[in-house]
Amino acid sequence: MKAPDKILLVVTRRIGDVLLATPLIRALHRAWPEAKIDVLVFEGTQGVLAGNPDIHKILSVKHRLPFREHLQFLAGLWRRYDLALSAIPGDRPTLYAIIAGRYRVGMIPEDSGQQWKKRLLSRWTPFDNRGTHTVLMNLRLAKLLGIAPCFEVVTAWKREDERRVLDALPFDPDTQPYAVLHAYPMYAYKMWKREAWAELAGWLDQKGMRIVLTGGGNPDESAYILSLLTILPKDAVNVSGKLNLGGVAYLLSRASAYVGPDTAVTHMAASAGIPTVALFGPSNPVKWGPWPKGYLLDKNPYRMKGTQKVNNVILLQGEYDCVPCMEEGCNRNISSESACLQNLPASSAIAALEEMLK
Repeated sequence: MKAPDKILLVVTRRIGDVLLATPLIRALHRAWPEAKIDVLVFEGTQGVLAGNPDIHKILSVKHRLPFREHLQFLAGLWRRYDLALSAIPGDRPTLYAIIAGRYRVGMIPEDSGQQWKKRLLSRWTPFDNRGTHTVLMNLRLAKLLGIAPCFEVVTAWKREDERRVLDALPFDPDTQPYAVLHAYPMYAYKMWKREAWAELAGWLDQKGMRIVLTGGGNPDESAYILSLLTILPKDAVNVSGKLNLGGVAYLLSRASAYVGPDTAVTHMAASAGIPTVALFGPSNPVKWGPWPKGYLLDKNPYRMKGTQKVNNVILLQGEYDCVPCMEEGCNRNISSESACLQNLPASSAIAALEEMLK
């Protein structure tokens, strides 16, 4: 196709989905460096793209919009772009791409008979929700366009994010090694037990590393982290709610190690190139495993079962026969705990870190 002047990529889902679209964004930028690339995301997820040098503008839309407002929003998108892509196979993001682009590329679930998408998209690829990593799934759109893939998950920050981090840390990151722990995922079924975090933190403290706790700062998360601090080394630092995602990216770039569950911050740590231990229970590691720094192969980094090391990441998986169940905890709801994670011993995470920190 002719080199586009204006490109829109639609990624209206969670923060992790937005972050894992950055290799596609970079591929588009490298193929057409003069093009202006805009990204459409849900309100509240745009922070993970702030400072990204490949992006011209970030557009955001509310998850729920009154009908009239939605019509106005759609009218404002009409054919504004030479090329529009949807990295999400759902009806709404695909419709955004169809409306916005003169040339339109998207995904269609393999088991669906959604003929209207096939008729209205210029090109499309089957969407695999189980056996293809999200980064590689997104890069199938690049393949449809005949451009070279990029295998780099991009995190970025601004100068003010650096200053915010330095103000939040009561030590000099140039002289004091530290480990970042992200103990509170969005959903309970991805949580690890408090005692395991305490044992891991104690081991890191003995190794001379300060503990830094990250988090979003919502009331439940803040209460959990304050409770956790009572059983951690006394000089542990809580930056939960004090940093935006750009600040978290900079904090991770200076860290000596990271441990966290299946969450966007874990993807950010892996992309920073630091030793990263990802705690996985119910989640599908083939699709959602943190993309390792420097992994440049057009095949899944991880297999479905077992603890695995790929470059700077050790994906530490619960050892139950049912893992990964790909369900929302043992009781099948987002407030349920997962026994595979609750019974994952701290010694496993310590052994993984010890291997990478040699």
